[in-house]
Amino acid sequence: MPPGSALAVLPAKMEAAVLLQLWALAALALGGTQTAPGGTLTTLPDHRISLETGTIFVHELELELFQAAFLSESEEEDAAPPITFHARLRDHPDLPRWLRCAQRGPHGSAFLYGSPTAAEVGTHIIEVLASNRLTYETAAQRLIVSITPSPEGVPPYQGEFLVGNLNVEELLPEAVQEQFVQAVSTVWEHDDVHIINITSALDRGGRIPLPIEGRKEGVYVKVGSHAAFSPCLVAASSPQSRFHCHLGQQPLANCYDTFAPHFAIRWCNLTLLQVLPTPTAPGPVWGPGVLEGSGDFQPPTASPPQDLLPSFLVTLLVPLAVAAVLCVVLGHLMCCRREGVAKRDLETSDIQLVHHTTIHGDTAELRSMARSRDVPRPLSTLPMFNVRTGQRINPMVGPPDGARDPLIPQQR
Repeated sequence: MPPGSALAVLPAKMEAAVLLQLWALAALALGGTQTAPGGTLTTLPDHRISLETGTIFVHELELELFQAAFLSESEEEDAAPPITFHARLRDHPDLPRWLRCAQRGPHGSAFLYGSPTAAEVGTHIIEVLASNRLTYETAAQRLIVSITPSPEGVPPYQGEFLVGNLNVEELLPEAVQEQFVQAVSTVWEHDDVHIINITSALDRGGRIPLPIEGRKEGVYVKVGSHAAFSPCLVAASSPQSRFHCHLGQQPLANCYDTFAPHFAIRWCNLTLLQVLPTPTAPGPVWGPGVLEGSGDFQPPTASPPQDLLPSFLVTLLVPLAVAAVLCVVLGHLMCCRREGVAKRDLETSDIQLVHHTTIHGDTAELRSMARSRDVPRPLSTLPMFNVRTGQRINPMVGPPDGARDPLIPQQR
């Protein structure tokens, strides 16, 4: 294929991918199985989820479930095809602010996770689209998430830990979360501990680690409880511990090894927060919505007369008076405050006046001498006269080519 035709194919492939995604979203809204350009779209049954505010929400998009929904053309393939997941809120281009989607690679499952707040109470419909990277087949599913307020409210004691040896998708499985909660309960010295939110360190301004074995992005895990902080946690976040962290040392606490070897906690990034309950202001008292019976409303027939003359005079005369005062002040400064020539001469020294007068007199004398000059003109500027022919030639003007005609013709 010539190079020009190869470049022409690229925009066509990009346009086909966009059309495929639009076709998949339209079929997701209609439901059922549709035939899309370059593949087949299968719509899975809706999945309903109920959760409360103040707790972590994690939903795993299992790779095997979507692979079974694909209509494979070749039954002899043993390797699982690569699948990518895209999720968005219905009638929106992206997910809501409290929800995120994480997938490390096309051969792994994806996770929808987040922590809803009181502002997100209600029903949210999330549309998930899975794409087969080899056959361009697609499968779609709708997640109906119902969020209700937590009956216990916001936990008053909250702590945020930074786990440095894990990525966010490695901490999202339920078994890993339970293991982390057990470790935190041991440090907290209380069993009433639950995870509130999980955030990747990259979303908090962290740097992408180098592609070296053992380097992870890091995960911020916020936990909450109705029990007070343990002495170990208070000591780890004390000013003395912050001073040791500033010197590059470990903070003063005795609970480091409770998370090892599964979780490497960065104790210098530990944050403890005590949330005080905020009193709720009483809302408005709603009535029955019917006015008391006092007869029909009688609007006024005529407005009372108003005297607009004072307002007109103030609007017109005040600017004119201000302009007149400004004109008087400006005229006084320009006309009455002039010094005059006599006053200026009295304040100037005699030597300076004589010097100034001398310069003016000499200049006038030179100009008068130039106008009445009677000196004869130089001979070089006078026209030359030939006695034989009577011809006169101006010596200062010549032909355009620079040649001069001889004044006296040569004898031949």
